[in-house]
Amino acid sequence: MTTLGMAELTSPLGDVTAVWHDDRLCSLAFSEHWHSVQRALQRRFGTVERVASPHAAALRRSLNAYFDGVLDALDGLAVDPGGTPFQQAVWSALRRVPPGETTTYASLARAIGAPTAVRAVGAANGANPIWLVIPCHRAIGSDGRLVGYAGGLERKRWLLDHERRLHRASA
Repeated sequence: MTTLGMAELTSPLGDVTAVWHDDRLCSLAFSEHWHSVQRALQRRFGTVERVASPHAAALRRSLNAYFDGVLDALDGLAVDPGGTPFQQAVWSALRRVPPGETTTYASLARAIGAPTAVRAVGAANGANPIWLVIPCHRAIGSDGRLVGYAGGLERKRWLLDHERRLHRASA
């Protein structure tokens, strides 16, 4: 049996559920999607015991700082998203996209050395288990359109606007 630390948190975009494995964040998702998150955690870890996480207060501070305008407040969080080596490469590339900027799925594919794997990059982006910390909202379509965000395109738009506004103000 695997022990996972859990916490329920609030954000300006809705309630979120955070899950830690061995002191590293392995899931951060909108609470409304908990059933699919729970299934993914069971596939990854098997039988789990859920306990209150001692890391909740630190994550709450980091989230509050991010939403208050400290856009790099989530950068130092230790993560354990699991996934395949390909997914891990995509997620690592996403973490290198600076706040206030966007990238395309095609650019991500080129960045990880798989220029023809644009659809697979999109699928990996969609499978991201750690919303916001692995900033999948920064990936957009090649034509500049907002596409594919599990939290909904309104939330993606809000996050991009939040980051751009603060990025411009600090420049």
